[in-house]
Amino acid sequence: MIHPTAQVDPDARIADDVEIGAWTVVGADVEIASGTSIGSHCSLKGPTLIGPGNEIFPFCSIGDDPQDKKFDPAGESRLVIGSENKIREYVSINRGTAGGGGTTRVGDDNLIMAYCHIAHDCQIGNHTIFANNATLAGHVEVDDFAILGGFTGVHQFCRVGESSFSAISSVIVRDVPPFVMVDGNTARPRSINREGLKRRGFSADSIASLKRAYRTLYREGLTLEVALERIEQSENGDRVGQMLAFIRASKRGIVR
Repeated sequence: MIHPTAQVDPDARIADDVEIGAWTVVGADVEIASGTSIGSHCSLKGPTLIGPGNEIFPFCSIGDDPQDKKFDPAGESRLVIGSENKIREYVSINRGTAGGGGTTRVGDDNLIMAYCHIAHDCQIGNHTIFANNATLAGHVEVDDFAILGGFTGVHQFCRVGESSFSAISSVIVRDVPPFVMVDGNTARPRSINREGLKRRGFSADSIASLKRAYRTLYREGLTLEVALERIEQSENGDRVGQMLAFIRASKRGIVR
């Protein structure tokens, strides 16, 4: 299952059924679980843990040093990738830094399309989609079911909420609340991600409540605190509560 031209360090821990393509280099402190396939011409460096059932396509750089001038090779630095992810051609995912908790993390069942970059200390949830050339700076959080359109760029320390959606070439410099669609440079809110929520099985009542909350937040000319108080008084439901909790926890502020 390992091509004869591949170079696998003897200290790497590779499950018996892992496939490794031609001219791929796997370094020490790399662990690859069962059912994962690695394409040709990839570079995998550790400490990196790759879970079961992943598919990594050719020419990827997985687990290399962070692109951070403050990075100390002696400090904690690792990459953890979950299960059933598809990581397409020319993707780069860097390890974490001690200043960011030490770990870059990618969850389960994510589709990361060609030429995407996930920088040090990013935290990616489950079931996300990164379209081609989407790029995360360091310390970015992307929650479950979020979709980043092609060429989206996300500033350091931003958080992208659950089931949010960014249009092509969006430049995100503030947090994107859950369920919200954004576009532009810099990114501005446009609407609730109605189609995405319908595909996830959200009820009509839940979507309608989120739409009313969105209008209060973005269309009535209110200050943020007044808008949040009004939403709390007029709307209920777990999903609206989730949006409010996200906004109140935001450190960079939300897109406005």
